[in-house]
Amino acid sequence: MRKLLFLIGVFMVASAVGAIDVMAQDVAAAAPEGGGAFQTLKEKFIEGDWIWMSSVLVCLIFGLAFCIERIITLNIASTNTDVLLQKIEEKLSNGDIEGAKDVAKATPGPAASVLYEGLRNHAGGPEAVEKAIISYGSVQMGLLEKGLVWISLFIALAPMLGFLGTVVGMIQAFDKIQAAGDISPTVVAGGIKVALLTTVFGLIAAIILQIFYNYIVSKVDSITNKMEDASIGLVEVMSRNRVFK
Repeated sequence: MRKLLFLIGVFMVASAVGAIDVMAQDVAAAAPEGGGAFQTLKEKFIEGDWIWMSSVLVCLIFGLAFCIERIITLNIASTNTDVLLQKIEEKLSNGDIEGAKDVAKATPGPAASVLYEGLRNHAGGPEAVEKAIISYGSVQMGLLEKGLVWISLFIALAPMLGFLGTVVGMIQAFDKIQAAGDISPTVVAGGIKVALLTTVFGLIAAIILQIFYNYIVSKVDSITNKMEDASIGLVEVMSRNRVFK
């Protein structure tokens, strides 16, 4: 899934960067007045320096690709732990340990995997079950948080590239002042405008990715809490059904 999304992101970047010139011609030829916020953003994007705008666009697209991959993965990993524990308890009440293992093994998600590890170590007593749950829970936590570091990187990188583009643009504007020997606003207004646009779009990209990042973190926390509750519930269920010898 991740490789597929990565390839899609690369294709989108190539298409977007290659279409900038075409979009610029279209907007210059016929830009409707009052075309809405999206039209305004598109026009301002095209007016910016294509080198820095393309860099910000790359950060946004790849950041969104990682966000989409994480959201899909976490939604698949979500499990109704109450129903799962109920099914496991039904098997354990009949003394069917293997059946309880099969139920946990057949259920997708990290919570089911942790419960399976707990059931697999039932012969060692409650201490062995708790130890297995803690150890394997740490592994599952790492899998849930996989890819978040890249999203954080793009969140930080997008505005930094925007600021860098602004600084470079301001330097170019002052070079024009020096070359012209005149500080007339008409000499540098266009350059300063282009420079500031890179900061604006860098911040917009970071805001969009930050919203997705916070949603993903909250989803990870929710799954982790359910996983911990299910682990505690499993020990109680096993004790209640006298699984431990």
